Amino acid sequence: MYAPERQQEILRLAREAGRVDVLSLAERFQVTAETVRRDLTALDRAGLIRRVHGGAIPSGRLDFEPDLTEREATAAEEKDRIAAAALQRIPDGAGIILDAGSTVARLAARIPVDQALTVVTHALPVAARLADHAGVDLHLVGGRVRHRTRAAVDAWALRAYAEIRADVLFLATNGFTPEAGLTTPDLAEGAVKRAAIAAARRVVLLADSAKAGQEHFARFGTFADVDLLITDTGLAPAHKAAIEAAGTEVELV
Repeated sequence: MYAPERQQEILRLAREAGRVDVLSLAERFQVTAETVRRDLTALDRAGLIRRVHGGAIPSGRLDFEPDLTEREATAAEEKDRIAAAALQRIPDGAGIILDAGSTVARLAARIPVDQALTVVTHALPVAARLADHAGVDLHLVGGRVRHRTRAAVDAWALRAYAEIRADVLFLATNGFTPEAGLTTPDLAEGAVKRAAIAAARRVVLLADSAKAGQEHFARFGTFADVDLLITDTGLAPAHKAAIEAAGTEVELV
C-alpha cells in the first residue's frame, strides 16, 4: 500500500472511530510506528486530523461534545460498573459534590432513597434523580444552564462552589491523559469543574477507559488533583502506570 492510500484509510478510521492510535495502526498496516507518525503528521498538516498523545483525532474533534442522549448510550455497561464501585466510596453521612456527567448521573441513580447525605450539584439530571430522596439534603447550584450538558456554569456557579467544603467530589471528564490531565470541550464548564475540585477534600474521577488518551479544548485539572480514578478494565496498562506514578490510585472494575 502506497503512503497516500494508507493515509486515506487512516483518515477513514479516525472519522469512524473518533480516534486512532499509532501502535494499532502500525500493526494494522504492517509498518513501523515511525511510518505511521509520518502519515499522521502529513494528515495534520493538511488540516484533516489533529495529533494528540499517542495518535490522532479528526480535525475539530477537540471541540466535539456529544449530547446527553449519545453519552448515555456510550459504554453503558462500563459506566454501570464504575457507578456501582463509586457508590461504595460514599462515606455515611458525608457531604458530597456530584459533577455533571453521564457516569456520575448513574451514580446518583444508585444512591438509596433513605441514605443520609448532603449533596451539592450543578447538574440538572443529577438533581432530578435525587429530588425525591428523603435522606438527601440536596443543594442545586445555579447559573446559566448549558443545553448540551444540562449543567449550570458561569459566575453564579463559581461563587457557590467557593463557599463550600465537601468531603468528596465525584468528578466527570470528557478526556484524560497522564500528560495533559483532564479536559472538556467547553471553557465555562471546565471552570466549574475546577471550582468543584477546589471545594472538595477528596476527588474521585469516574471515567470509562474510552476517554483515556482523548484531549479536548479546555483543561481543568491534572492527576495531581485526583485521589482516585475509577475506570473499567479496558484502560491500557501504560496509562494506568503513568497515572499511578502521578500519585493517583486507580481502581479497575
